[in-house]
Amino acid sequence: MKIQAPKGTRDILPSEIHRWQYVSNVFAGLCDCFGYKEIRIPVFEHTELFQRGVGDTTDIVQKEMYTFDDKGGRSVTLRPEGTAGVVRSYIENGMYSLPQPIKLYYDITAYRYENVQKGRYREFHQFGVEALGAAGPEIDVEIISILYMFFEKLGLKQTGLNINSIGCPACRKPYLEKLKEYFRPLLNTLCADCNNRFEKNPLRIIDCKNEGCKRFIEGAPLQLDNLCDECRIHFAGLKAGLENLGINYKIDSKIVRGLDYYTRTVFEFVSEKGGSQGTICGGGRYDGLVEMCGGPSVPGIGFALGVERLLMELDIQGVTIEEPQAPDIYIATLGQKAVDLAMDMVYKLRGCGVKAETDLMGRSLKAQMKYADKKRFSYTIVIGDDEIEAGKGVLKDMRTGDQKDVSLDSVVDRLKNQVKERDAAAR
Repeated sequence: MKIQAPKGTRDILPSEIHRWQYVSNVFAGLCDCFGYKEIRIPVFEHTELFQRGVGDTTDIVQKEMYTFDDKGGRSVTLRPEGTAGVVRSYIENGMYSLPQPIKLYYDITAYRYENVQKGRYREFHQFGVEALGAAGPEIDVEIISILYMFFEKLGLKQTGLNINSIGCPACRKPYLEKLKEYFRPLLNTLCADCNNRFEKNPLRIIDCKNEGCKRFIEGAPLQLDNLCDECRIHFAGLKAGLENLGINYKIDSKIVRGLDYYTRTVFEFVSEKGGSQGTICGGGRYDGLVEMCGGPSVPGIGFALGVERLLMELDIQGVTIEEPQAPDIYIATLGQKAVDLAMDMVYKLRGCGVKAETDLMGRSLKAQMKYADKKRFSYTIVIGDDEIEAGKGVLKDMRTGDQKDVSLDSVVDRLKNQVKERDAAAR
């Protein structure tokens, strides 16, 4: 039987890994500029963390989590997102006693059992940022500006920012009563999920993707029209801060995001390119989540960005990521003495930062040179008994065809210096 990767997973092959590494390096470098430090959290957590943190009424908890009992009979779940795990770490490691805000970023895999489609997998990759400890709209602006600058650096130009406020517990409670009043006469026409949400969290109805429900959702009262004074001031501060940085936005009063922990600011970056799948990434404020997970009352905000979705959007917008430069030198060999010398030379070259290879397959000289040409090495040198006796070889520049006689003793230093000059010119 041929064993294949499980449905909803995929291999990231060497031919494409440079694209993943590039966006990851740009993201990490940008986060560092903003003062965010990397955190690495477990792939699985106690199931209760996601039930409490993500929310029992969400599709993620109800339908999509990979949950199982371990050998000790404990219920554990593969992480479906990163925020809950970061908050758990923040509490467990006493980060609330450190100077605030705590600014963190992560690059993780996550797992959700959902319908597989283009750009959406059951094992997927996320970049994320979380800032804990700051309550004002300034941190909201900073978080959004990270994404804005990230997309600029990648060359994604056809993206738009949508923002909304979904209030706080003080103004949410009366608003939910208004929602219930509106949806109660419509329950017979709403889907089963919305009927279930009606009692547990009617705000989730607004996020329903069922086409039959959407036409009724259009006329629902909006949280944005029912904010308390504090939430209204916070939202005004967010808008003013974005305008101050020259970040364009639209207000989308239908954004509620798909997780129960959000409060006040919610936002999404969407593709403005025709044929795309809409939302590229999103996030928001979660001022009650730390307390909900057993910690002190600490405000927070963050975002998550699907890497598969990001790379797909780069393709849609015609943004190319160049493959890394060709490897530096291939040392072809004739005879065992040459093999021994070449192994010593490539070891020393690699120690100097030069990408060097030699034959490991026992190929003929012709086959070795054919391999070097296919792999696009910048230089080659052939070593045989004659070259060893003379202490010289011919160094060939594979890009120009130029050849030079070089001392075998000086090859390491020569290549090291040439690579340094090339790298300096590239910078």
